[in-house]
Amino acid sequence: MERSQFFSAQAGRFIEMPRHATARFGIGDVVRHRMFDFRGVIFDIDPVFSNSEEWYEAIPQDMRPRRDQPFYHLLAENEDSSYVAYVSQQNLLPDSDGGPVDHPNVPELFEEFRNGRYRMRRSLTH
Repeated sequence: MERSQFFSAQAGRFIEMPRHATARFGIGDVVRHRMFDFRGVIFDIDPVFSNSEEWYEAIPQDMRPRRDQPFYHLLAENEDSSYVAYVSQQNLLPDSDGGPVDHPNVPELFEEFRNGRYRMRRSLTH
């Protein structure tokens, strides 16, 4: 399989990735974690794991996701708080609630919520 590299500032290193990685979800999609009770809206996608080694090693080995899949940055919420989450594709499901995400940063990135998803602010798109 043909591979390429990109520099991840978050990881502080070059990341190898397949030339063609397929993301199941897109920016603005509302998703739910498969194992933990939180949901969120996707605001960025890494084609493969691009966080730090310390972050990856902190995940218990029996729950550690594969690196060679898309990872999603979420504005996330649970019953207690709002936060930013970094989640592997294998651990996300489409959100069945269908409602908006109550995160204080949503208005900074997204314009509207319609048909179960958000539309990114035009000033932030290419």
